Amino acid sequence: MTQLNSAFTLFFSLLVEAIPFLLLGVLFSGLLQFFVDERRLLAILPKNPLLGAFAGSCIGFLFPVCECGNVPVARRMLMQGAPISVAIGFLLAAPTINPIVIWATWTAFRDQPEIVFLRVGFSLAIATIIGFIFSAQADLRPFLQSGVASALTLKQSQPSDLNQSPLLQSGTYFLGQSAKPLITDPSELQAAMMASVSKPKSFRLRLLLENTVQEMRELGGVLILGSAIAALVQVFVPRDIILSLGQSPVTSILAMMLLAGVVSICSTVDSFFALSFASTFTSGSLVAFLVFGPMIDLKGVGLMLSIFKPRAIFYLFALAAQLTFALTLFLNLYIS
Repeated sequence: MTQLNSAFTLFFSLLVEAIPFLLLGVLFSGLLQFFVDERRLLAILPKNPLLGAFAGSCIGFLFPVCECGNVPVARRMLMQGAPISVAIGFLLAAPTINPIVIWATWTAFRDQPEIVFLRVGFSLAIATIIGFIFSAQADLRPFLQSGVASALTLKQSQPSDLNQSPLLQSGTYFLGQSAKPLITDPSELQAAMMASVSKPKSFRLRLLLENTVQEMRELGGVLILGSAIAALVQVFVPRDIILSLGQSPVTSILAMMLLAGVVSICSTVDSFFALSFASTFTSGSLVAFLVFGPMIDLKGVGLMLSIFKPRAIFYLFALAAQLTFALTLFLNLYIS
């Protein structure tokens, strides 16, 4: 009974710390749907693949979305003709390279500020490298789902019209359609987006509230599950097993990367999850969790299937895993 009480205490403490950041992230994500014109932004991005990947990775500072919101935004970028390096850089880095996540990480690791800088630096480097690698593919359409590929083909065959630009969609669900999953057909996508744009502001604000409630319900469930797993692991898994995994420079990284992929906790609150392992796991493994999870997790892979074919997702997973492991192993062996 004592262990159960301890698990409940840890579980609720994680939730109390994390929920304000989750709500803030959802609100920012929803506001993007009314005030951002993505075609004008894409027009000023650099055309050089490496600089484009770096710029795409930094766009998260403007679009504070988690790994639930970055997939629809990246998909929209591709359909508007953004270079693949920009879209991949944003897809991988936006859940981490944004002010809300940085603030949340700083709050959780205020006693270990180096974790914050390492998380941002490693995420930026990995996203830029992978975006640059994908830019070597001259024709991306074989890697894209048919709906996105056909929209990209149509975009390439027609001139852009800045006066008809729809707004960025950053949530997992489109405004006014919270009972339906993400739309994947380009014609339906365009109609749904334009329908919300043409409505009065009061109507759109009501839809913003609906979208916020929907995303909080969706992401809150993941947060609760992740917090419960963290509490149960910390309380019920024998301490010697945790210590044996957590203190090894190699197994600690592998264990935390696996945990990050399975738990699929939102990047706005994952730092509080990782904090519960700070006393038993290496610094490199904590950084690996904070870097790899927002890029590749089970929840994110499911959303990525609305953009990419499985082969492309496998390449993304392999590259992200290898780069994360190499950088954090170097951190464990030579810096920590």
